[in-house]
Amino acid sequence: MQHLRDIPTQEIRPGFFGKLLHGDASTLAVWDIRKGSRLPEHHHIHEQITYVLEGELEMVIGGEKMLLTAGCVHVIPSNTPHSATALTDVKVIDSFAPARDDYR
Repeated sequence: MQHLRDIPTQEIRPGFFGKLLHGDASTLAVWDIRKGSRLPEHHHIHEQITYVLEGELEMVIGGEKMLLTAGCVHVIPSNTPHSATALTDVKVIDSFAPARDDYR
């Protein structure tokens, strides 16, 4: 068992601070994203489920612009282009399958 506070925080991209927990087949990421931080459009083989805990995150997923606020959850299928901009400070949980070996 681990406590979230004991997992080191990594700045994966400018303004994106994550605590990452890896299993054999999945990765769980708990993010603190700073207001104004942007994640450029990208895609990956991983299915991603995004759950916004706090704040406002504008995303473009598969060409559709949407505003995710506290309580919103969205499934991003494998290889779907997506981008994000933090309109406020944001807390997000992302789950990825398969595991994000690039985040290890």
